[in-house]
Amino acid sequence: QVQIVESGGGLVQAGGSLRLSCTASELPRGYYVSGWFRQAPGKEREGVSGIRLTADKTFYAPSVKGRFTISRDNANKMYLQMNNLTHDNTAMYYCAAANVFVWYELSTSTYEYWGQGTQVTVAS
Repeated sequence: QVQIVESGGGLVQAGGSLRLSCTASELPRGYYVSGWFRQAPGKEREGVSGIRLTADKTFYAPSVKGRFTISRDNANKMYLQMNNLTHDNTAMYYCAAANVFVWYELSTSTYEYWGQGTQVTVAS
């Protein structure tokens, strides 16, 4: 059974940093974790950052570019370093897996497997 687990969320002051981790297991052949999404209360889930399996292509939402850095160890493990956090970054953050990576956009429809999320709360 596919399992995706996010960790590293928490409460941080504005301007602080957090590092999210994503670990997957039992992904079908050809699938890998590649997308970070977030969802704030009352808002739609949105793409934050993505990374190709070979790590040679990345995607960042304009609002996080220059502050967030995505990286990966292998097909089943990746990270999101978040610096200079602001209150607007408060949300549940999700990791997702797919068998394709669209480097120019991050759409929920691309992803088939999702974690349960890790809460990030930034105090202003």
